[in-house]
Amino acid sequence: MAKARISISLEQDQAERIRQHAERAGMDVSAYMVHAATRQMAESDAIEEQFVEVDALIAQAERAADALPPEPAPEPAVELTEQERREVEEALRLVQGRDRQGRRPGHAA
Repeated sequence: MAKARISISLEQDQAERIRQHAERAGMDVSAYMVHAATRQMAESDAIEEQFVEVDALIAQAERAADALPPEPAPEPAVELTEQERREVEEALRLVQGRDRQGRRPGHAA
């Protein structure tokens, strides 16, 4: 099989780290880079294989969603009465855990 040459550019410190790692692994830089890339490709392939069914379900759901008719325009907002506004504010205070004075029960003012 004929070999192909791939040229890459990287920062000097990255190149030095790769040289050091290759040396520790007992490999030349080319073999080390091929090994690292091959490992990464195998990992990516395995991940893609695990999610192939999920990806197919997502694609199916997206196609089904695209086929749905557009949602009707929302009805225009209705202004709240003063009483309704106060009730909403009171409900929000309860949800936020605040009393009528804006304090959280059990906390110093």
